[in-house]
Amino acid sequence: MYSFNNTLDTYFLKPVSQGYRYVTPDFVETGISNLFSNLGEMSNIFNAALQGKGERVAHYTGRFLFNSTIGLGGLFDVADAIGIEKINGEDFGQTLGTWGVESGPYLVLPFLGPSTIRDGFSIPVNTYTDPVTYIDHVPTRNRVLFVKTVDTRAKLLKVEELISGDRYLFMRDAYLQRREFLINDGEVQDTFGEEEPQGDF
Repeated sequence: MYSFNNTLDTYFLKPVSQGYRYVTPDFVETGISNLFSNLGEMSNIFNAALQGKGERVAHYTGRFLFNSTIGLGGLFDVADAIGIEKINGEDFGQTLGTWGVESGPYLVLPFLGPSTIRDGFSIPVNTYTDPVTYIDHVPTRNRVLFVKTVDTRAKLLKVEELISGDRYLFMRDAYLQRREFLINDGEVQDTFGEEEPQGDF
């Protein structure tokens, strides 16, 4: 499955993302990223509440209200300008981790990429907390999801330059460490580069 995703990325998604970054003015690209980030605050609020993180609920809510109104639907990050800075988000996979659910084996999902058993089971909930899901007009919803995917991939173009050695192992270790970092709100034990974990799919 990794080979399938890598081929799809190499010959389609990466070139499209490079073209998107090349032809899109920086201020437009920033506005689009801000818009999707603002929509993501709904998932942040929902999952922070499930995790009992009251301060984060207030933080995410404040950002959403300011950016959705003064920031013209999220095109401008007004909240950051007034001191309500963007912080790491929350999703249902992180919520399950906070509740003590083990991650399970690492796996690579078709089209979606790196995941774990726990994160895979969180996908339906994450989908339902994404406002884009509720766009009734299917062609419009699909276009928005495509732009969101391209925007996300474009952000990774520079990060990709950091990859060295075995690409699969690098991405696996980076993904697992990142997920642990998010679940523990920045407190993570450094296991990067240790012996390959068992049970990969």
